[in-house]
Amino acid sequence: MNAAAIMTTPVVTVTEDTPVRDIVTLLLSRGISGVPVLNDAGRMTGLLSEGDLLRRAELGTQKQRGAWLAFFTGTATLANDYVRSHGEVARDIMTRAVITVAPGTTLAEIADVMEEKRVKRVPVLDGGALVGIVSRSNLLRSLASTAPASPAGATADDAAIRAALIAELSRQAWSRRADNSVVVSDGVVHLWGLVTTREEQRALELAAKAITGVHTVQSHMIVLSEEPYPLFPGALMV
Repeated sequence: MNAAAIMTTPVVTVTEDTPVRDIVTLLLSRGISGVPVLNDAGRMTGLLSEGDLLRRAELGTQKQRGAWLAFFTGTATLANDYVRSHGEVARDIMTRAVITVAPGTTLAEIADVMEEKRVKRVPVLDGGALVGIVSRSNLLRSLASTAPASPAGATADDAAIRAALIAELSRQAWSRRADNSVVVSDGVVHLWGLVTTREEQRALELAAKAITGVHTVQSHMIVLSEEPYPLFPGALMV
């Protein structure tokens, strides 16, 4: 199984000029903890996560250095710290050195990268274009969706089923595709993520069942209307 088989797509993104406060609202409303940043040409230039928002002047959490330590710290570093704590738009505070993978990158390779680089998510680029994102949650969902007796790796039929379902959902106005994940294992469709109502969940199940080759549909969805405290930031997509 590879990145293309489990990645979240389409990806929630922001632009380099998106205000920091709008990004905070977006992260909280979507229950996610990071977003890729795109330039005017639609190319990814950075990644902005909760970690980039920890050192903020509004919170009084900006880095504090004593006079002696500041004396030995380069002015470039001091200026960068100031921009990150006072920056107004995404380009001011985003992480620019982003680790990425290709659609064909195996899950084992992705896990190695996440562990070695200590990152929680990796954007998926195809020819330089952002086509998806794989987070730790995607890996866990894939693990939970794999039958113990099944051979490792998704079959061509599984990939075709997933592609057909995502294409169908893209045509439906009720589908919250950016908040949901689809994993297919041996013809079994696993639905993960958020739905507003039971009706939306049922619509997803029916759409999946209608795809040729699907044996069973298993829903792991959280129904927001039935959860008194449904989410905390980053609970589902890390």
